Amino acid sequence: MRTRVLAVAASSAVLLLGVACSSEDSTSAGPDSSVVADAPRNEADATFAHGMIPHHEQAVVMTKLAPERTENAQVLDLAERIEAAQAPEIDQMKGWLEAWNEPHKPGMGGMAGMGGMKGMMSDDQMAALTASSGPAFDKMFLEMMIAHHEGAVEQARAEKADGKFPEAVTLADEIIASQQSEIDEMRGILTSLV
Repeated sequence: MRTRVLAVAASSAVLLLGVACSSEDSTSAGPDSSVVADAPRNEADATFAHGMIPHHEQAVVMTKLAPERTENAQVLDLAERIEAAQAPEIDQMKGWLEAWNEPHKPGMGGMAGMGGMKGMMSDDQMAALTASSGPAFDKMFLEMMIAHHEGAVEQARAEKADGKFPEAVTLADEIIASQQSEIDEMRGILTSLV
């Protein structure tokens, strides 16, 4: 049992490291970094990016578990769409932070402090998700992702209320709309599993 738990923890760490590395390797402030740097912004914008990056990274790790653990077409489709939406947003926010000369580092409101951020899963929860499969995985994935999305929506609402950087406020709007829609969808899928 202990060996299985250690293997699951190691597997989660490798997945997490892979997501972090792939995001960092492709990150660039882009051709309009001077526009980003010169646009009006405040501390709320930086806090939003520093918090949402690890939040999205964990969601991507969760989605990457699905193909090997479920055959549920609705769960697989949802996981694919979440990854496709959130991976580019990670790069976008890292680009903002680079343009502002505050590149994201693990631990900056992020991976080291996951437990304090609403919707983030603990190491034990991630290990349990990794160890599950079939209908048990589907239920756990959906319940965890609903909580995860609710945390992201809360962060996005804070950005809308306090942020100044136009691109961040726009992204916050998009996160609220898309993730609330997915929350509703996931609740419907959960009901169909019972």
